Amino acid sequence: MEQNQSNNEEQELDINQLMKVRREKLAKLQEEGKNPFEITKFVTTHNSKQIKDNFDSLEGKDVTIAGRMMAKRIMGKASFCHIQDEQGKIQSYVSINDLGEESYKHFKEDDIGDIIGITGFVFKTKTGEISIHAKEVTLLSKSLRPLPEKFHGLKDTDLRYRQRYVDLIVNPEVKDTFKKRIQILKEVKNVLDEKGYLEVETPILNTIAGGATARPFVTHHNTLDIDMYLRIANELYLKRLIVGGFEKVYEMGRMFRNEGMDIKHNPEFTSIELYVAYQDYHDMMDITEEIISKAAQKVLGTTKITYQGTEIDLTPSWKRITMIDAIKEVTGVDFNKIETDEEAKKAANDLHVELDELKLTRGDIISQVFEAKVEETLIQPTFICDYPVEVSPLTKRKPSDPRLVERFELFIGGREYANAYSELNDPIDQYERFKKQVEAREAGDEEANMMDEDFITALEYGMPPTGGLGIGIDRLVMLLTDAPSIRDVLLFPTMKPLSDRQ
Repeated sequence: MEQNQSNNEEQELDINQLMKVRREKLAKLQEEGKNPFEITKFVTTHNSKQIKDNFDSLEGKDVTIAGRMMAKRIMGKASFCHIQDEQGKIQSYVSINDLGEESYKHFKEDDIGDIIGITGFVFKTKTGEISIHAKEVTLLSKSLRPLPEKFHGLKDTDLRYRQRYVDLIVNPEVKDTFKKRIQILKEVKNVLDEKGYLEVETPILNTIAGGATARPFVTHHNTLDIDMYLRIANELYLKRLIVGGFEKVYEMGRMFRNEGMDIKHNPEFTSIELYVAYQDYHDMMDITEEIISKAAQKVLGTTKITYQGTEIDLTPSWKRITMIDAIKEVTGVDFNKIETDEEAKKAANDLHVELDELKLTRGDIISQVFEAKVEETLIQPTFICDYPVEVSPLTKRKPSDPRLVERFELFIGGREYANAYSELNDPIDQYERFKKQVEAREAGDEEANMMDEDFITALEYGMPPTGGLGIGIDRLVMLLTDAPSIRDVLLFPTMKPLSDRQ
């Protein structure tokens, strides 16, 4: 339906003038004792979807709905408008004969964006559109700002992210994305709940930033007079619970990393970590496949999806390959035949890989070559296994090669989606690895782990062989909703503040 002429004229006026006109309308209503902001409750009987889905049983019957007026067409003594609620839009026919002269006059003064309630009977127009023949219209809330036309489509993504509330109003597909997000989160939890995992909660404020390689946010506790850190991972607390006797635990929640921002990264993000006693990283591959494939099936009805124009098959079983073999496949360089740091550095230089001067061991170089040359080639789901010990301070070594650890990361479409270990449960080895991380931190690596003496103490009591897994929930939602940026799947992504109120 086209918007009425007065709404089109609004677009040509200055925003401040429009707001002035709307405030004047509100003031007039308040003078007449019809202040919409004094209304505290409005009882509805149906929403737009229920009316459309049940037209045969509702035709001719009275219903009451409420929502935002998104369009209005005035035709003298009768009008049409579209009302949008959470479930969609529905048309209403409003006439002076049904409302009376005064109420109809007030309705004509209502603006696009106002929230109204309508009571009337259900019918179909001559064109076959299911509608409500209004008997009563109630202004429930006055919109003092007009909805900006530039929100339509994707013309101003920055404004959409900053004012998500407006984005949700005018772009229905955005609301659908976040409904799918909720479904995905529920399905991930359902898979684990059905397997007997317990959902737990661990601290967000930590005295040590541990469990991952990342730069933390720092805050200060006034009463204790100590610096604290927003958690970068919940791994170390969850493994303490395995020590304590819980055998299957998980936590889904917000993590915080004081790092760069791009289409894949936001300073606060959602991940899930799970730990299960007496299993290893092979078991974690199995459950990763199950979680992601079942989420796709639940939300999309298929495990064969398209992400940003690329077809991806999430049907298990997925490719499993070691990091060294993956590098060999792409570059021809076999790090199994390279023994020293200098040989590794030369191989990386020959491949034109720019190395971090603080990370020049053979293991560090293998990881950097993989990131530079292989990651972007991993389009179909692939488990990259057996990482260098240098980049995996919390992982159990491979008995066949102690330079490597039993770790995998899952890559889809050239991006990492999951990270898992056969968890290190040797307190002596763990202490030595923490010491090396502390040395790296003192040398300038702000992402290196800190020493966690209490976690070492916990391991000294004995932790069973344990498998652990972390999945990036935001990236999973991006994948299953075909979203190009992490900001498209966060209701309120982190944004630099504007200096002036918009």
